[in-house]
Amino acid sequence: MPNTHIAETEHFWYRLQPEGVYIDSQCDNKAFGYIDGRVMLSEDNGQTWPHSLEFPNAHNITFSCILRNGNVVFATRSKLYLSTDDLKTCEQITVKGLDGSDYLPHTPQNPDNPGWYFHTLPGVNSWDVNGTEMLVWGNYCNVLGGATPVNIYYSTDGGQTVKIAYAFGQNRYTRDNGSPGGGQEGTLLGDPDSPVCCRHVHTVAYNSVEDAFYACTGDGDRPEGFECHWLRGTYDAAADGWDWRVIISDHLNSRYKAGGINFVDGDLYWISDSNGPEPYDRGVFRCAPEDIGNPDAHTLLFNPEVESGAMIIQDNVILASHCAPASPMDTGIIVSLDGGETWAQHDLKDLGKRSPTRFHEMNSDGWFRVDLRKGWIEHAEVLFIKPKKA
Repeated sequence: MPNTHIAETEHFWYRLQPEGVYIDSQCDNKAFGYIDGRVMLSEDNGQTWPHSLEFPNAHNITFSCILRNGNVVFATRSKLYLSTDDLKTCEQITVKGLDGSDYLPHTPQNPDNPGWYFHTLPGVNSWDVNGTEMLVWGNYCNVLGGATPVNIYYSTDGGQTVKIAYAFGQNRYTRDNGSPGGGQEGTLLGDPDSPVCCRHVHTVAYNSVEDAFYACTGDGDRPEGFECHWLRGTYDAAADGWDWRVIISDHLNSRYKAGGINFVDGDLYWISDSNGPEPYDRGVFRCAPEDIGNPDAHTLLFNPEVESGAMIIQDNVILASHCAPASPMDTGIIVSLDGGETWAQHDLKDLGKRSPTRFHEMNSDGWFRVDLRKGWIEHAEVLFIKPKKA
């Protein structure tokens, strides 16, 4: 890598990305990033950037994913793009709605806040589903960038076609009033026929043992009902159709206000983002998927005693993080190197007050990639973490 200071804890090495290209996502040896006015692609984990394309709106990129076939899907606030030729070119993708028609972004009350239609919190957004790589993700929105309808999106053809897998209902608490997060006045957004409302999607994950997807949402307790839902969805490839069911809805101070869903050998892992009124129901939990609605069947693996919505599990390493505004730490990292048998927490004070999120799987050099956010959502720096052996 270019010269970058590497620091360490007992459990991992860590470093910030080099100055220059903002590295937004990675996959194996490839990295996608951007500088002012250009998008960039590396084939050696960010050491060099031989591929680039002029892209005037690069500073508004809110999402990207490098697929296994090399395609790059990326988005600005309300527009989605695909490159199939290593950034020689890219084209805008029009999402297809539930009825097959073009799904077009709404006309915002404030053009500077068009909505974060495609931004998401997990770094893992694609999976091998019965021999086909599926890209499936939900948007984390209605915080910055303007009020936004909440959806789960999917593609089965390398990003060439992107469709809505599930559309959430019209939430009267996140109307488009021109503000960054929306409010109780303004334009209603979302599917008028859907009874399930939320502020945004926290996580979507796939369990290959069940051949099923799970999603969880946030955030509030409203007079009309809860916004914290868990959904289970199955995809019928032959019919190109989805069957989604809400399997549980609960309070914002429960363990079901959550994120970081992962599956290991069919077992379900997640981390609680519980907040609101005390007492809090926090920690890293594990259970059989069929027991998600039965707290007595859950195993509490570790309680960091702070809310968190980001976690990744790969090769027996578990990494999670503290939500900085709620944490006594500046940049809190939760780590287990042995699949959850032992745990540690580290405060990376040299990074300042940051919330780590968007944990990407390790690249070919063994480094996880992590967003660092100001507050809990405003883009700041990029962190790389390399676990030590257990």
